[in-house]
Amino acid sequence: MRIQSIHAYEILDSRGNPTVRVRVRLKDGSEGVASVPSGASTGVHEALELRDGDKKRYGGKGVQKACRFVNKIMAPRIAGMAVEDQRVIDGLMCELDGTKHKSHFGANAILGISLACAHAGAASAKLPLYRYLRKIYSLHATPYRLPHPMMNILNGGRHADWSLDLQECMIVPGQKKFSDRLRCGAEVFHALYDILKKRGLTVGVGDEGGYAPRLKSNEEAFRLIGEAVQAAGYMYGKQVKVAIDAAASEFYNGKTGRYEMNVDKKKLSSDELGKLYRRWMKQYPLISLEDPFAEDDWDAWKKFTHQLSSPFPLPRGERIKVRGKGTMIVGDDLFVTNVERLKKGIEMGVGNAILIKVNQIGTLSETMDAIDLARKHDYRVILSHRSGETADTTIADLAVAVNADYIKTGSLSRSERVEKYNRLLEIESEVSL
Repeated sequence: MRIQSIHAYEILDSRGNPTVRVRVRLKDGSEGVASVPSGASTGVHEALELRDGDKKRYGGKGVQKACRFVNKIMAPRIAGMAVEDQRVIDGLMCELDGTKHKSHFGANAILGISLACAHAGAASAKLPLYRYLRKIYSLHATPYRLPHPMMNILNGGRHADWSLDLQECMIVPGQKKFSDRLRCGAEVFHALYDILKKRGLTVGVGDEGGYAPRLKSNEEAFRLIGEAVQAAGYMYGKQVKVAIDAAASEFYNGKTGRYEMNVDKKKLSSDELGKLYRRWMKQYPLISLEDPFAEDDWDAWKKFTHQLSSPFPLPRGERIKVRGKGTMIVGDDLFVTNVERLKKGIEMGVGNAILIKVNQIGTLSETMDAIDLARKHDYRVILSHRSGETADTTIADLAVAVNADYIKTGSLSRSERVEKYNRLLEIESEVSL
C-alpha cells in the first residue's frame, strides 16, 4: 500500500518537554501515528536528538525544526513509496540525512517517520503491530514469548535528582505468565510504599515512576526492596530478583579516572567498583548490571566480563556464566543500539546483554539489525523505554515481535509507563487464545 501523506507536529512528553509526533496516511485511508521518546541520561554515542535551541521557547528544547524537516523535505520524497518497504524507507532517510549520527535532520524526526510507517502498514494489513513486524522483517515463526519486566521501583541518578548514585534499582518477577509477573511487581511496589511511609521517607516518584527517597547508602536500596518483596508475600531471590542500572558514565570523572559515588562518599577505581559489584552479587539476588562502567571505559568492561566468565560462587551454589543464565552485564550507553559498537564489544568479549532503545539509533530497521547481531552472538536482548516518554506503546509490540528476553518500561505508576504494561497484557490475551 502506497504512502499518501506524512505530517509531523510538536507534542509534550512525560516531563513536559517537546517531542515529535508523526502521522502517516496511506492511500487506502489507513493511518499510523508514533511519538518519539527522549532520554535524560544519554550516551555520547547516541544518534542526535535535534532541538531548536531557541531559549525563548521551551528553554531551547522545541522540536519545530525537526518537524519542518519531516514535513518539507522527507515527506515529499517518501510519499508514493510502498509502506511495506520499511528497510527502503529507513535507508532513504539515512541517505538524505547523510551524517553518522543523524545530526542533519535529527534522529527524532527520522524515527518518527520510521515508527509511524510501521503502524500505518500494520493498520492497512489489519494486523497487530507485533505480527506485522514479524512479517515485514521475515522473523522466524517461533511461538510468541512475552518478556520479563524489569521494574524500576527505586529511582536515582539524573532521573531523581541524585537521591541515589545508582540510576535504577529494579525488581524482576519470575512468574510464568506475564500477567502474574505484572501483578507481583505491582504488589511489591505498593508494599514498598508502606515501608517508606513508616520510616518517614518520601514517596514521591522520579521520572520513571519509581520512588525517590534519599537513602543513606546505595546498598540500602537492596535491603528495602527485599523487605518489600517479603511484605508482599514473595520470596526475595527466588520469585523476585533485582537488577540495577548504574549509569556509571554519569558519576565517572574522566579527568581523574575515578567513579565518584556521592551517596556512598567514595571515589573508586574501576577495579574497586568491580569489587563492590561482586560483593553485592554475593549478598543480594542481583541478576543484571547495566552500564556498570563508563561508556568508553572498555578495559574495565572487558576485565569485569572476564572475571565473571569464570565460575563465581553465589548463594545456593549458583554459578555465573558470560553466555548463559548467570548475571547479565548490560551495555546501554556502551552499545547505544549501534551495530558497530556492538561488534566491537563482541570482538573484545565485553558484556553479555544489550539494551535496545529505538531512539538511540533512529530507525526501526537499524534497531532490528542490532537485535539480530546480538542474537547471533548469544547476547540477551532487553527492550527499553526512555525517561522522557509518551503514551506510545511501540516498544511493547517490538519486544514481543523479537521475543525479547526482558523489557524495561519503568515502575508501576505514571500512565506513560503503565500503558506499555497494559499493551503487553492485551498481547498476552491475544497470543494465548
